[in-house]
Amino acid sequence: MQAIAEVSVILQRQINIMIQTDIIIIGAGPVGLFTVFEAGLLKLRCHLIDSLPQPGGQCSEIYPKKPIYDIPGFPSILAGELIDNLMEQAAPFKPGFTLGEAALSIDKDEEGQFIVTTVKGTQHRAPIVMIAGGLGVFEPRKPPIDNITDFEDKGVEYIIRNPEMYQDKVCVIAGGGDSALDWSIYLAERKIAKRVVLVHRSSSFRGHLDSVQRVIDMAEAGEIDLVTEAEVTGLAGNNALEEVIVTHQKEGEKRIAADHFIPLFGLKPSLGPIADWGLEIEKSAIKVNTLDYSTNIPGIYAIGDVNTYENKLKLILCGFHEGTLAVQSAFARIHPEKKNVLKMHQSNSYNVCLCLVWYSG
Repeated sequence: MQAIAEVSVILQRQINIMIQTDIIIIGAGPVGLFTVFEAGLLKLRCHLIDSLPQPGGQCSEIYPKKPIYDIPGFPSILAGELIDNLMEQAAPFKPGFTLGEAALSIDKDEEGQFIVTTVKGTQHRAPIVMIAGGLGVFEPRKPPIDNITDFEDKGVEYIIRNPEMYQDKVCVIAGGGDSALDWSIYLAERKIAKRVVLVHRSSSFRGHLDSVQRVIDMAEAGEIDLVTEAEVTGLAGNNALEEVIVTHQKEGEKRIAADHFIPLFGLKPSLGPIADWGLEIEKSAIKVNTLDYSTNIPGIYAIGDVNTYENKLKLILCGFHEGTLAVQSAFARIHPEKKNVLKMHQSNSYNVCLCLVWYSG
């Protein structure tokens, strides 16, 4: 599924034309991906835009190994597996993807269609826009190290996208949550990194108890160097990272030779350019009408964590519900002369699938 998304992005850039579709979905997280399926049942085409380089949003980027418990039919499912399933579910409807490009602006043309332009100038055109951007655009939480920007892309990374780039390297990871724990285990257990050093400012961790215990066990076995009650306070190197300076609360300062420093303190959300699109905003979220999750701009909907309304619950399950109702409303806007009736039928793609019967009202 990842390869399909990548091919879509490459072809779109090579052709360099405006992308026309029925629904532009801004945000390729779980809610955006499920909306593709719901739209496909109504024979509506979707194209997704996301600032991240792969589909899945936070589930893929931050915690692919985190278990999720509120998906119907799955007592527990890993976030990464959920995204794989949603991609497979959406695949029969052939969605398009513009990945690694944040949506920058939204305008309307003389025919009333929306034009969404990304930071790289890619343009998309559709009668409907659905904003499924989760908590918005994410920026890494950077530790307060004076010269950290000097080493960005020269040994400092805030997100691990390709573990293989750390093959036979010395990696210093900072953080005390699931992401720091999981990646330390992964790089050490699979013997990718030559050495893994995990630095945390406390002696206790915020991650799952199982992961914490595994890190402790691996540290005792000499597979991970665990440094607690300490912080990375400085970086040194000539054109690229060579040393990480660690300050311990009791033992003082020491230097660790390192090829990579990976501070995993999470990402901070921001609405980013969305805040300037003329939408009604309340507490950094988009206000919607719970009848169909439409915004104050007709034809634009907001679904998932990016929206707000009375008694809002920020659950993936709720986002699925919001996307389903928004698609029904979008269908009525695109085809005002048609009505639809949902029936059950057999399908080559699904054992049981919802089918639409259209008729003129």
